[in-house]
Amino acid sequence: MRHRCIVALEVYERRLRWPVASSLPAAVAGQRINGIGRRAKYLLLSLEAGTLLIHLGMSGNLRVVKADEPRRPHDHFDVVLDSHHALRFNDPRRFGSLLFTRADPARHPLLAKLAPEPFDAAFDSEYLWRVTRKRRVAIKQLIMNSHLVVGVGNIYASEALFRARIAPGRRAASLTRAEVAQLVRAVRAVLAQAIRAGGTTLRDYVGADGAPGYFRQRLYVYERGGKPCRRCGTAVRARTQGQRSTYYCPACQT
Repeated sequence: MRHRCIVALEVYERRLRWPVASSLPAAVAGQRINGIGRRAKYLLLSLEAGTLLIHLGMSGNLRVVKADEPRRPHDHFDVVLDSHHALRFNDPRRFGSLLFTRADPARHPLLAKLAPEPFDAAFDSEYLWRVTRKRRVAIKQLIMNSHLVVGVGNIYASEALFRARIAPGRRAASLTRAEVAQLVRAVRAVLAQAIRAGGTTLRDYVGADGAPGYFRQRLYVYERGGKPCRRCGTAVRARTQGQRSTYYCPACQT
């Protein structure tokens, strides 16, 4: 996709999370894709004069398809390329978005105040130690707070805490320096493994090639309530935190 030229942007449904600007197809047609990046959950397509910001929402996916492949229900736009392929966006709930900026994307209102990424050097044990001090919130909710660190979703938070042997309900401020360092390592390890496996298939998730993610097959605790812990055999427990499901081993995580 990199270095390909955008032949056309074909928008079939403008009513996404934010309405797709009617001027957008003309703004990007004929531009070459110079680079592909990501910030938090936004996919960034760097063009010759501006940047496309794409968010998948809760149920959206992007697939690379033949440009003439028949559309399916909930296909909302195609970025048609000079390779006779298209980057096709499908989103049953229409929570995704397609935005464009000619300025530095890092200064876009949706990106400017985002916290460090888990793989950034800024997200280290010293950083997490500082942000956990004097915080009474549960550690699982803290590492899912996008104002403190981006990219740690519900599944990966449960899995990282299991690997770090930290109970998800622990007050953030109660963690020791050693536990904080262990948690940083666990977050990175879980995310790296998930990326290698192609993500985690839940319901209708697919990757860009239409294939499901396989990390779910390697989950230690998530959605395994009542089943034996893969490490010690104790029954995995489930609870609700912040209106989200949490899974943990009461023996391994303290």
